[in-house]
Amino acid sequence: MIRRPPALALLSLAAVPAIVPPAAGATADRPRAREAGIVIGTLPPGPANAITDVTGVRVGHATLIRGDDVRTGVTAILPHGGNPFQDKVPGAVFVGNGFGKLVGSTQVAELGEIETPILLTGTLNVPRVADALLDWMLALPGNESVRSVNPLVGETNDGGLNDIRGRHVGRAEVFAALESARPGPVAEGAVGAGTGTIAFGYKGGIGTASRRLPATDGGQTIGVLVQSNFGGDLTINGVPVARELAAARKTAGGWTPHRDAVDGSIMIVIATDAPLDARQLRRLGARAMLGVGRTGSPMSNGSGDYAIAFSTAGEARAKPGERLQTVRVVGNDHMTPLFQAVVEATEEAILNSLFRATTMTGRGGRTVPALPLEPTLELLRRRGALAPPAANAPR
Repeated sequence: MIRRPPALALLSLAAVPAIVPPAAGATADRPRAREAGIVIGTLPPGPANAITDVTGVRVGHATLIRGDDVRTGVTAILPHGGNPFQDKVPGAVFVGNGFGKLVGSTQVAELGEIETPILLTGTLNVPRVADALLDWMLALPGNESVRSVNPLVGETNDGGLNDIRGRHVGRAEVFAALESARPGPVAEGAVGAGTGTIAFGYKGGIGTASRRLPATDGGQTIGVLVQSNFGGDLTINGVPVARELAAARKTAGGWTPHRDAVDGSIMIVIATDAPLDARQLRRLGARAMLGVGRTGSPMSNGSGDYAIAFSTAGEARAKPGERLQTVRVVGNDHMTPLFQAVVEATEEAILNSLFRATTMTGRGGRTVPALPLEPTLELLRRRGALAPPAANAPR
């Protein structure tokens, strides 16, 4: 376990009035996709159906909702409970479309290791978040002599609902997200880095899901967390939901998503306990983009689509200081089940980000509605895309 650095000892959520609790206004008891009867793929989820089903992984949020126009935040993903610099994990970045600002990506690509928590936020917050992450890392016990740290910080643009030019996320919010990171269920919807995001013209946010492989395929777990802020023609379980909902709403004279909903970005974080090296993890990241495509995204010109993948397996970690290093990894011929798992988990995580988010009004009085659940589920029911109760029960 990490010993809390002295500089952080007095920090708490209560000490930062602008930070709201992770669940505040985020879900309003809206179901997750699987709870509503949407079963993606054939592999079973883990106990929490979250990235934290990979043992040791922790997630924390700091959510900023202030006044009429501040709708932003930061989300922290910690690969394990120790010192991430002293115990680096194998990692990789895959770029689907590179219209984005992913700080730290070149060193990860070069060395194949991740040495800090992964932070997600709004675009113009990135430099301040990276600077605060450096403060947090340098203060960790054991890092007193460290002179170079590679902070890994990703983003999507939340300027549709948030006063993005205000760059409101700083040291206090970053420390709060890191210190609140926990295993177990993960808050979803309009929380943390997903507070001000928009997906497919509806309210987006944070979503997560996981898959467990059968013992015959290794028994490992894949967990995914997304920050959804992208667009296209929303498709759920193969059903063109956006097209049919738009047609129905146009007939009724109601609201329909704007055409500019095609642009935006998505950050995908993939964790696994499968022993994989950086090359194999990059292959996982590439397959995550198939999950994005299955939801209806064309990965447009203005979209920043990134996947960050890491392995928590001890046998895949290099030993510091050893001239000749020995690691054990999954053979290439056994990667296909892991590919399937990451595609399924990515698709479901995106749907969870939509299902759990609620309608939000933000900058300039703009209101972005939540995905309407009743007509969506009725459409899926008519198309035979909802599972019977036995199929979507916990497994």
